[in-house]
Amino acid sequence: MIIKNGKIFGENGQFSDGDLYIENGKIAISASGEEIDATDLYVIPGLTDIHFHACVGYDFCDGTPEAIEKMAEYELKNGITTICPASMTFSEEQLTDIFKNAASYENKKGATLVGINMEGPFISMEKKGAQNPEYIHNPDAEMFERLQKAAGGLIKLVDIAPETEGAMEFIEKVKDKVRISLAHTAADYDTAKEAFDRGANHVTHLYNAMPPFAHRAPGVIGAACDNENVMVELICDGVHSHPVTVRTTFKMFGDDRIIFISDSMMACGLEDGQYTLGGQDVTVKGNVATLTKEGNIAGSVTNLMNCLRKAVKEMKVPLASAIKCATMNPAKAIGIYDQYGGLAPGKVADVVLLDKNLDIQYIIKEGNILKSPQHSFIR
Repeated sequence: MIIKNGKIFGENGQFSDGDLYIENGKIAISASGEEIDATDLYVIPGLTDIHFHACVGYDFCDGTPEAIEKMAEYELKNGITTICPASMTFSEEQLTDIFKNAASYENKKGATLVGINMEGPFISMEKKGAQNPEYIHNPDAEMFERLQKAAGGLIKLVDIAPETEGAMEFIEKVKDKVRISLAHTAADYDTAKEAFDRGANHVTHLYNAMPPFAHRAPGVIGAACDNENVMVELICDGVHSHPVTVRTTFKMFGDDRIIFISDSMMACGLEDGQYTLGGQDVTVKGNVATLTKEGNIAGSVTNLMNCLRKAVKEMKVPLASAIKCATMNPAKAIGIYDQYGGLAPGKVADVVLLDKNLDIQYIIKEGNILKSPQHSFIR
């Protein structure tokens, strides 16, 4: 296959006019066969969402093959070709079953399952957000190792509150085995800095479930900005962070260190109503999901592609930067950039073509056209 005359998103994070070649499901140096006229279209890697919980009425923590499959199908239809869904705060027994289900999942349909984001239970009670307080647990390396074994090594991210008992020891023990993210934390600057110095290198949904950045108390946000090895997640759904905050974040961190995520829950792709997240009741009205009892924001109700569009169209993030934050950066963070997240020769040919309005014109998965102007979606 040859994608001709497109605006190709390169490994340098910029667009250039040219052709893209696909051979045997991989990006190639040259190829022959079917041609796609991509004149005036943006040719980008398929998106990678490394932090979302659920969509279209299914949740990763349902712990069933059907749930993952239905979620993967929805994500792929929206140009998200690789997924690393997030768990919630549950008991070790429940998480074991959830992770075993993921380990045995066969990628036959939809987006490719490339990992697990273990968001709970090693978080703080004070900043639990929409996590279930019943199962909050101090960081425990042995417990993590058991869960990683159940997951077949799929856990790519593990979240911790660094101020909790045993957190620093946890970082020392597992930092070479998994990416450690600070999350749902009340940590001050010094505590967060120590965690980063010891080996943590990621922040979960920046600004949310943590102290605000203040001029005398910079907290986790300030510590993350100070450490160039730290990448930060950002939810650009128009609910979790103000557009000015998003633009300021790019000035603070640059587009090499920001990762767009959706943090979506099961109402994503569905109508307003009553839903659940992590075993707790959630009310959805418009683009806002909140815990029914407490009123805390409970994830988002949009997908990563829509977050990307909102970032560009409404928050004035440059297109190339937004693409980078939804493709290259998440793939790099979870260690799959050798195969996904870019359009370099040898990588899996997961490609999305967008028009000037950022509407999807083509979805190509592993070299196969699944959506085109002639077909709404082909499995």
